[in-house]
Amino acid sequence: MLTFEDKLALIEEFPELTRKDVSLNRVNFHFEDSLYEKTTVVYHLHPNGNGFVYTGSLPDYEAKKGLVNIRDFSADDLRGIIRASIDHLATEEEVAPPMEQLWKDAEGHSLMLIEEDDRWNIYAGDNLEDSFGGYDEAALYLREEGFRRR
Repeated sequence: MLTFEDKLALIEEFPELTRKDVSLNRVNFHFEDSLYEKTTVVYHLHPNGNGFVYTGSLPDYEAKKGLVNIRDFSADDLRGIIRASIDHLATEEEVAPPMEQLWKDAEGHSLMLIEEDDRWNIYAGDNLEDSFGGYDEAALYLREEGFRRR
């Protein structure tokens, strides 16, 4: 297992991340150039070695609320997940919207995004959850909530 100092040194290899010390000697690292409101890549790295990396709904990682525990990660695994997180936050989805889209999050929840009467409506089953004036606004909201188009 990598020590706290090992993890810090490895994370600091990524010049695009900004260190922010938080309470209880924990450290966060942010990707300020994120295309989304979400900027935190490394969350609550603790001197005991525990910490999390944001992966959102990336299919290669089993995340809880978009976060993966990195306590027992090897150096290569830690570099890989951090690179995946940064790439995820730096990549905008292709915008060629069909009239109906299925969106899912990492926990298996699904929402439908449907264009109706010049509005983009988000449905959970038969229930209208939210409505937006444009596709980009609706898609951004869904991405920020951890959903990805399927």
